[in-house]
Amino acid sequence: MATLSSHTLNGTDGTHAGGIKVTLTNLNSGETTFEDYMDDGGRLSQSISDHRIDTQATYELVFDTKAYWAARETHATITQIALRFEMLDPSGLYHMPLIFSPNSYSMWSSA
Repeated sequence: MATLSSHTLNGTDGTHAGGIKVTLTNLNSGETTFEDYMDDGGRLSQSISDHRIDTQATYELVFDTKAYWAARETHATITQIALRFEMLDPSGLYHMPLIFSPNSYSMWSSA
C-alpha cells in the first residue's frame, strides 16, 4: 500500500492552508484515484491500495486553490496547481508539500 501525503502553506502569511480540494488522477487511464480535502492544518494523507498503483502511469495531483483565495477575498491568477509524477513503488511514501500564494507556488517531493 502506498501513501500519498501533502502539507499546504499560505505563502503570503505563513499559515496552514486547509480546506483545499485535492484530486489524484491516473493520466494513463483517466481514472480518479481519490478526491479529498486538506484538513484544517493543511495536511493530507491518503493510503492507496497496491492494485490501484500503476507503476507505468503518470499521475496528476491537482490542488484547487481558487475557492481558498476567494474565501479570503483575494484575487488569484493561479487557481489550480497540478503536480505530475510517477509512483514507481506500489508501497512507497510520496510526500508533496506545497507553499503557494495567489500568483506563485513552490513544491518539492520526498518520495
